[in-house]
Amino acid sequence: MAESWATLGVDLHLEPAGPGGLRRGLTDALRDAVRTGRLAPGTRLPSSRALAADLGIARNTVAEAYADLVAEGWLTARQGSGTRVAERAVVPPSGPARHHRAPARPLHNLVPGTPDLAAFPRAEWTRAARRALAAAPNDALGYGDPRGRPELRTALAGYLARARGVRADPENTVITAGFSGALRLLGPVLRARGVRTVASEPYGLDLYRGLLENAGLATSALAYDELGTEPSPLGTEGAVLLTPAHQFPMGLPLHPDRRAAVVDWARRTGALVLEDDYDGEFRYDRQPVGALQGLDPDRVAYLGTASKSLAPGIRLGWMVLPPDLAEEVTAAKGHSDTVGVLEQLTLAEFLTSGAYDRQVRSARLRYRRRRDALAAAVADRAPAVRVTGIAAGLHAVLRLPPGTEPAVVQAAAWQGLALHGLSYYRHPKSTADHLDALVVGYGTPSDSAWPAALEALCRVLP
Repeated sequence: MAESWATLGVDLHLEPAGPGGLRRGLTDALRDAVRTGRLAPGTRLPSSRALAADLGIARNTVAEAYADLVAEGWLTARQGSGTRVAERAVVPPSGPARHHRAPARPLHNLVPGTPDLAAFPRAEWTRAARRALAAAPNDALGYGDPRGRPELRTALAGYLARARGVRADPENTVITAGFSGALRLLGPVLRARGVRTVASEPYGLDLYRGLLENAGLATSALAYDELGTEPSPLGTEGAVLLTPAHQFPMGLPLHPDRRAAVVDWARRTGALVLEDDYDGEFRYDRQPVGALQGLDPDRVAYLGTASKSLAPGIRLGWMVLPPDLAEEVTAAKGHSDTVGVLEQLTLAEFLTSGAYDRQVRSARLRYRRRRDALAAAVADRAPAVRVTGIAAGLHAVLRLPPGTEPAVVQAAAWQGLALHGLSYYRHPKSTADHLDALVVGYGTPSDSAWPAALEALCRVLP
């Protein structure tokens, strides 16, 4: 049986065109591919018959081009070894040399937002991936439902109802590429609904504000006091973005009266509450605060991720939405911003097998020990500093003497300690009283690096 083009040799992209005919054009194209490094030294080239079939030219033309380049030293040809690219230096493209120096990595990283990546459950995740892939139907590897795999949406609905008090329906659950992926989807949908301003807490990540503003939405800042974010100024805004279980970065849960007030405002005005439950599982001193969404699933969009409980690199997040909003988001999402099917199936297996619960409980114990060590060390070494916001989460707020935050942050940089002051997270429109404080992410270092990171922190505290 004659061999077809699809089964011959290896793929090689060449364009043997030029004024000197096919032979010269092919010779020049091969020479250029070797000179620029597209064909690395030692690469075995297709046989003359295979390359001729690929290019639709005579076999003799290819054989003659190969022979010319062997004579020039660009290629080698040995009996039984085929034609290969000769071992010679690759000449880089002409132009001024550019040297990009990577920024120096800090000795210790206490920036919040990342868990201990060394503690990712690799073995358990691998076992779950194998089971999930073996059990997956063939159609799971297609484009599928824009909302995400039904296995994961069903598993999440059960877990979120049990662990976070969310009134979840798989039909209204949408899988996203993390929290930022969720905001990229929600922003244009809210804008199309007529929303023009989204209120937010006085502190938070400018990345998320930027995503909303890129969608054409203005952002405003609410007030803040010892009970958390003050929702009473809410008026004509079409939505509000909150972290009610553990307000970021201040660390307080939103007071029950204010939780009710936010939901009442949304019902009265037809607005939407965007609930960021970014580390709701990590409560240390009592049972976790339930999700705000449980108070009114028609007015609260619940957003969560596996970034803190597992790792941000797996890019898995989810939204539990009011039914009408779920339809609009699904239509807007289409097949864009998709999340890998294998990761979805693996997380579904991780949830249903109980491995996710075990991972959260193990991480909760480890981070609680770090929190306790942080509080004890600061009390002993820096009594002028007050540790707050430690009932939950993976970070603490260290209240500093007035006026000292810039100096402490600078001293930390000199010590090779990556650290943010509270002012880093302040909304530019915030009218809240200025507080000098550090936001210390004690979840980020590995177990082995944590003692040295804590020691470096204590050295820079006033």
